[in-house]
Amino acid sequence: MSSQSMNAVVVRGAGDLQIEKRPIPIPHTGEVLIRVKYAGICGSDLHYYHEGSVGAFAIREPLVVGHEIVGTVERDTRSGADALPHNTPVAIHPATPGMALPGLEDRPSIWPGSRYLGSAATQPHTQGGMSEFIVVRSDQIRALPAGLPLRRAVLAEPLGVALHALHRGGGVRGKRVLVSGAGPVGLLAAGAAVALGASQVASSDVIPEPLARASALGVTDTYLIDRNGGNPPKQSFDLVIECSGSPSAVSTAIASAVPGGVVVQVGMLPAGLISVDLSQLISREIDVRGAFRFNDEITEAVTLLASDDDLEQIVTDVFGLDEVVAAFDRAADAKASGKVVIDLSEPSTPTIDKR
Repeated sequence: MSSQSMNAVVVRGAGDLQIEKRPIPIPHTGEVLIRVKYAGICGSDLHYYHEGSVGAFAIREPLVVGHEIVGTVERDTRSGADALPHNTPVAIHPATPGMALPGLEDRPSIWPGSRYLGSAATQPHTQGGMSEFIVVRSDQIRALPAGLPLRRAVLAEPLGVALHALHRGGGVRGKRVLVSGAGPVGLLAAGAAVALGASQVASSDVIPEPLARASALGVTDTYLIDRNGGNPPKQSFDLVIECSGSPSAVSTAIASAVPGGVVVQVGMLPAGLISVDLSQLISREIDVRGAFRFNDEITEAVTLLASDDDLEQIVTDVFGLDEVVAAFDRAADAKASGKVVIDLSEPSTPTIDKR
């Protein structure tokens, strides 16, 4: 392998986003070198850029951001039938599981010591995939079905988050579902609920533009929450998926659930004490559950994306690598954008020695 360099999107602190040259990584036994095509901008990437941290996880060294990654196989170190051919299109599971907890063997997303691409939660940081090449373990690879375009497949990771939330809520078939917050994960949760047979899917948000995107996905009821009200009807939904991360939205989510209903909290809430009305948990026996990242729902996400081309419209903007600052600014504007994606092949990537 040559010692050529590649471009990578690096955050060094709040407001400090740069394109840096880094060596193209070399895969070792059991690893796969991926030529990255698209990388989605996640809310955590925006927090690292604007604030230099995500909650308590502060940047202490230069961090390549990004964990929503799709691309093609450049080199698979495995031999025989296990090795994927050059140029095979793939999505990447961004997690490295930590230590399994007794009784929670099937829930690796909450094992202690887990690592996630593009995260400052550990020291040294876990470098991300918003770079022209990345090396990952072979078990992180999800080969894409024929006909699934990479532009749509870039939604696999956030769709995995949405599907995990729906699973934590006990599934959606035949249920009345409210999704609070119509950002990318909220849109994917709503779109997945429609595709998976919910009897009713509603979305709520504080600005109208995301709600228009939700309607385009088949959501039948939208609620614009403002100072004049607009809250969803109380005690009307079997399952509420709260994706906004607003404390006031948690209270509204609980109020919207039917007796015996379930609220799943997906949106990251502020650290510390917050004001939430929990009084109705008792008299109506509402279950409130957390959902963190996902286990292996990215595999289900790839299958769903292959069969549902409506979800691709959630990708509203694709920027080249030389426009990365503008892309991050666009992603922070919920009125203007849904999912914003970086095309790592623009400008053109280097060729490498595949020996």
